[in-house]
Amino acid sequence: MSLGKPKGKRVEKRIRQAVEFGKVAVLMGGTAAEREVSLNSGKAVLEALKAGGIDAEGFDVGRDMTAPLLDRRFDRVFNIIHGRGGEDGVLQGALACMGIPCTGSGVLASALSMDKLRTKLCWMGAGLPTPPWLRLESEADLQRCREALGFPVIVKPAEEGSSIGMSRAATPEELAQAWERASGYGCAVFAERWIDGVEYTGGMLKGMPLPLIRLETPHAFYDFEAKYRAETTRYICPCGLDADREAELQRLVVRACEVVGVRGWGRVDLLVDRSGQPWLIEVNTVPGMTDHSLVPMAAKAAGIDFQELVWHILETSAV
Repeated sequence: MSLGKPKGKRVEKRIRQAVEFGKVAVLMGGTAAEREVSLNSGKAVLEALKAGGIDAEGFDVGRDMTAPLLDRRFDRVFNIIHGRGGEDGVLQGALACMGIPCTGSGVLASALSMDKLRTKLCWMGAGLPTPPWLRLESEADLQRCREALGFPVIVKPAEEGSSIGMSRAATPEELAQAWERASGYGCAVFAERWIDGVEYTGGMLKGMPLPLIRLETPHAFYDFEAKYRAETTRYICPCGLDADREAELQRLVVRACEVVGVRGWGRVDLLVDRSGQPWLIEVNTVPGMTDHSLVPMAAKAAGIDFQELVWHILETSAV
C-alpha cells in the first residue's frame, strides 16, 4: 500500500481535553454475521481511546445491546457494532430514548443505509448513479433478471455488510445458486448489473471527504475473504486519479452520504466503468476499524493517525 501526502482541508478537533468526553462505553460484537469483525474493530478502538487518555470501557454485547448501560452512568457511546442491530437504527433509537449520545448517524440514516435497496431508491430519487437491479422473490424473477440485466450480475442480501452472502453469477445455474445462498440471510435479495471497471472507496469524516482508495483483488470481486483474510488484496492510495477527477468523485461520495442523511463518519463504495461513469454501490455508517479496514487507511493518507481518528469519531457523538 502506498500512502500520499495529506490533501485538502484539515479535519479539526472540537474537543481539546479527554476529560470533556466523560465516561465512554464502547459497544462491540452484537449478533449479526459481522460479529467477529466488530469485535476486532472494537478492540482496536478501545485501545486507541485509552491511549488518548479517554475514560473508556468496552462491552461485548449480544442481543440486548443496551444492557451494560442500564445500571451505570455513561456520558456517551462509541458504537462499533457492524451489521443489523448496531448499524440499522435499532441501537441508535434505543440510545436516543435513554438520552445517551452515540457516534455516527441517527436512526433514519442508519436504517436507510443498512438496506441497500432503499439506499439505491434514495440515490435514484436524487439523480445519483447506481447500477440497475431487480429484486429476486421467486423463480420467475430469475428469468426476468436474465432478460432485464443480462449476465453477469452480482446477487446480494439487502441488509448484510462485508460482502456477506454475495455472489457473482454469469449463467442461469449460477444465478439460481446465488439467489439460494443470499436467501439464507433473512432479508430481501436483489441482483445488480455487474459493472466492469475500477473499484474505489471513499471515507467521510465530519462532512469532509478522505482520500479515495483504489481496490485491486484477484478475486471475482472484493468479497469477505479479500477484505479480511487475503494477502493478495491491494489498497492503492493515492488512488492514481488526477486531482480534479478525484475531487469530483469525492464530491459524489459526500453527496451520496447527504442524500440518505449519513453524518459524522461513513464510507461509500463505488465503481467506475470503462467509459468513466461512476456508479454508487453502498454506504456504510459503521465502517470497519481493523488493521485491514479502509477508513483508517484513508485517514492515514490524510495525515490522521488511528488515535486521532477515533478521537474525531467520538466527537461525532456530540449533541
